[in-house]
Amino acid sequence: MMRHALLLTLVATAGACTTATVPAAQQSAAPAPAAQPQLPTGIRWFAAAAEQRAAYVQAYRLATSTIEHAAQGRPAGSWGVILDADETTIDNSPYEIQQARLGVPYDSATWDAWVKRGAARALPGVVDFTTRVHALGGHVVIVTNRDQPYCDVTRENIIRVGVPADEVLCRTDRANGSKDPRFEAVQRGAAPSILPPMDVLMWVGDNIQDFPHLAQSIRTAPDSALAGFGDRYIVLPNPMYGSWERNPVP
Repeated sequence: MMRHALLLTLVATAGACTTATVPAAQQSAAPAPAAQPQLPTGIRWFAAAAEQRAAYVQAYRLATSTIEHAAQGRPAGSWGVILDADETTIDNSPYEIQQARLGVPYDSATWDAWVKRGAARALPGVVDFTTRVHALGGHVVIVTNRDQPYCDVTRENIIRVGVPADEVLCRTDRANGSKDPRFEAVQRGAAPSILPPMDVLMWVGDNIQDFPHLAQSIRTAPDSALAGFGDRYIVLPNPMYGSWERNPVP
């Protein structure tokens, strides 16, 4: 009986020791949540960098001081400025973040949903600049390559964030993204513009194509080809997307 009792004790002790020493790696565990894709550097910079805000405020302060000088002596209503919409007037970085975190590129369905929300915020400096243009007697015109069906909601979004836009001209021909015909229409007071003829004293944009008759080819042109920048042309930084993406890297 003593041997039998001792044997039972040893078996029980061995079983307890075996249970207590199972390596953690052999025990079942819940799978770790999948990591979100890392945001591209350009999107992170645009959405989170102090330098982004500083660059926009700096550019719009320069635009304001320049237009105050250029507008001197001009009758109210005889002149105006033209701005792009996306990443010049309103901020679409939340949409870019959404797509990047899903690991998917731009697509028309998600863009349609974002635009119709009308949730884009004003970019730093633009409200003060455009308000000053109005106070000086100038028109504020937005020329955007958003498609025509989005024009009403875009106009509402821009006005809601405090930009006093007198007119928003969208793209009517998807096969041709050139803004030059609309720039000329604004200057002549011709359709699709409904405003009177005006002298356009300044263009503001984040893409080289936001400026009259300019394209990416200017990057290899002489410095004289950039003479308008800092005066009639004010360019803003957009490292998220743009016509520059097709440029070959030297």
